[in-house]
Amino acid sequence: MSDKHRNFSPQFKAEAVPLVVTAGRPVAEAARELEINPGTLGSREHAWRRNNPEPEPEMSPVERARLSDWRRFRRAVRRRRERISRAQSTDVAGPTHHRNIAAEAY
Repeated sequence: MSDKHRNFSPQFKAEAVPLVVTAGRPVAEAARELEINPGTLGSREHAWRRNNPEPEPEMSPVERARLSDWRRFRRAVRRRRERISRAQSTDVAGPTHHRNIAAEAY
């Protein structure tokens, strides 16, 4: 078994992630340069991004208006679905379009 488990110092770990995060380099390229497994560096980068999320960019007035319109539309759709659902649950005979009209002719 030629592969040996390597232990990395905290300093090495702290310096490896910025190669990917701040420099914008691909994980595979940085991992090759550091001679470590790309999965290891990718996991550390993912953990760093999870603990240090980027702030949400400020929305423009147009984007805010679109979001407001979208939310208003979704509320209207939800209310309509609730009304239809309540109407169907109180309708004992069921919707009229499911009746067999040919059978009623006899």
